[in-house]
Formats: sequence, structure tokens, C-alpha cells
Amino acid sequence: MKKEEMLIHDFDLGLICDYFGRLERQGPGSCESTIRALSFIDNISSELRIADLGCGTGGQTMVLAQNTKGTIIGLDISPDFIEKFNKNAEKLGLQNRVKGIVGSMDNLPFQKEEFDIIWSEGAIAIIGFEKGLNYWRDFLKKGGYIAITYESWFTNERPAEVEKFWVDSVPEMNTVGHNISTMQKAGYSFVAAFALPEKCWTNNYFIPQKAIQKAFLQEHFESKSAKAFVEYMNYEAELYSKYKQYYGYVFYIGRKI
Repeated sequence: MKKEEMLIHDFDLGLICDYFGRLERQGPGSCESTIRALSFIDNISSELRIADLGCGTGGQTMVLAQNTKGTIIGLDISPDFIEKFNKNAEKLGLQNRVKGIVGSMDNLPFQKEEFDIIWSEGAIAIIGFEKGLNYWRDFLKKGGYIAITYESWFTNERPAEVEKFWVDSVPEMNTVGHNISTMQKAGYSFVAAFALPEKCWTNNYFIPQKAIQKAFLQEHFESKSAKAFVEYMNYEAELYSKYKQYYGYVFYIGRKI
């Protein structure tokens, strides 16, 4: 299979989780971007209940916890991620307010209207942008906030190479304006949107991968699937370097009407 023909869905989930579990962040992001998104949310009280869906090992969750009061539940489908999540919370002395649980973003084990904020960085594409916005809305209190990052096009037209890669991976991927409209149709008032800076991709996502790839390959005995996955991730980095003016992650913040 040529690297241009590979899809993230072609790889074993265990392999993907092992690779990303070695990283502090499982997708592009930064402390500064998390805090900036939080700045658009009013009434941050000690009574807040926050759900971080697709939390990974909790890179952004710990930043949230250090900049809010109240309690945070992180949810991810990977038991290994959640084990690391809870260890990270304990290291930072946050275990009384922050807890990770294993679960699926499209089958949430929560009560309706349980949360003041639903947070999700780099994960909503797994179940679909529109589906996630509509389904998760039920678990927000009226007037509650949703804050998510999602792959978005910055232009209406883009080179075929990068369009194929991203549309194959994220079929719903669309422009910022379209995504804001989708959010509004799902029952939210639009609060803010901003693109993640380039360093969220380079310094915090692609460069750290280089440091773990050798050990990852060795521990998987240089298997064909492990090599193909590393090749896939390196191709994603190559595409970003060539075409970053056409796309990126955008933070979308909305409020349940």
C-alpha cells in the first residue's frame, strides 16, 4: 500500500493507542490554546461539572483542571490512556477533582443535562462533527458550553493531494463557516472560533513523535504494520509542512440554547 493510499482506519486500534500513549498529547494543541478557549466561557465557579470526551492521557484535561474549579470527568475508549490519565492527575495532586473513565463518546454513561461544559480536543471527528454536537448537547445543562477542536479547511479550494488525505480520514471535514453553521443548527449559539497556531502541530505534535518512533518500531519488532503506521504519521507531517495554509485545527466554542 502506498503512503498516499493509507487510511488511519486501516491500522489496529491497539497499535494506534500504543503509539499515541507514548506522547504527552494525542493531537495538535497547547496549554495556551486550551486556556484561550476557556477564556470565552463565563461563570467559572467551584460547582462546575466538566466532561472531557476523547481525553486521551489528559494533556489538555490537566490544564483545564489547573485553570478551573469543580470536577472533571475524562472519558476515552482506551484503558491504557485512562490509566495514564489517572496517574497524571495523581502526580499533579488533582485526583480529588479529576477522574478518568473508560467509555465511548457515542454511548455516554452520564445523566441528561449533567454538565456545565463539554470539552473535546481532536476527538469529535471519530464519531462525526454533526453527530457529536447533536448527541452531546443532551448532556449539557441549558446555557452550558461546548468547546471542541476539529479539522477544518481554511479555503474553499485546495490541492488534491491534501484534500484526498483529509477527506479519506475525516469525510465530513469542511470550512470554518460551514462548521459554525452546523453548530448553530445543532442548537448552540456561536461564541467563538480560532485556529490553533502552527506550533500546536509542529512543536507539540509532530516533533515529539520523532523521539518515540525508534523505540516504537523496536518494541514491535519492526513489523510491517508498525512501519506502515510510522510512515503514515510521517506523511501527515509532510503534508502539513506543504499545505498548512489550507487547513488546521479550529477551536469552536458554543453555548446550548
